[in-house]
Amino acid sequence: MPRPTKGPRLGGGPAHERLMLNNLASSLFTHKAITTTETKAKRMQPVAEKLVSLAKRGDLHARRQTMADITDKNVVHELFTNIAPLVQDRNGGYTRITKLGFRKGDNAPMALIELVLEPVVAKPARAKAKLANAVKTTAAAVVAEEVIEEVAAEHTEPETVLDENIVEEAPAEVVAEAVAEEAPAVEEAPAAEEVAEVAEAAAEAPEADEAK
Repeated sequence: MPRPTKGPRLGGGPAHERLMLNNLASSLFTHKAITTTETKAKRMQPVAEKLVSLAKRGDLHARRQTMADITDKNVVHELFTNIAPLVQDRNGGYTRITKLGFRKGDNAPMALIELVLEPVVAKPARAKAKLANAVKTTAAAVVAEEVIEEVAAEHTEPETVLDENIVEEAPAEVVAEAVAEEAPAVEEAPAAEEVAEVAEAAAEAPEADEAK
């Protein structure tokens, strides 16, 4: 049994308090929910949680440990057979306490304590973390690419490139100029010879007509 909190006990002595809490736990396992004072509900909650943990284990030793606190075999059978499978996927938090206000008469605060038998629903809590990690990875990759480009730009040699371009372009210009100078002379020579031949033919043509 868990160590009780400081202050007066619920019963007249420790044995009385232990029996009272065990009886409340038996009623909780039988009816699945009970209404009691808020103080008793808070004191009984760790006792019920421990018994449910033993029931989830399900072996013979756990059953004997449970029967040391709860002597009713029907309640133990209900706990191990029906309740334990329903909370098998739950890692603690087998009971829930809900405040109900104050009792009429002595104005004692009342509470409803019940077993939590709903199936466990997994929450997608890691989706945002994965998205944030993806964004960080993308940003890191972009920064790395920029750094690589800057380093590559620093290690290039523009002067050598310009010199190579000048060396490659100079012979082409010289050849073009030489071709431009020689081409008119080659084309003009046949033209002058044709003009001289035409002039001679024209001069000979009248002489032939006069002789006739």
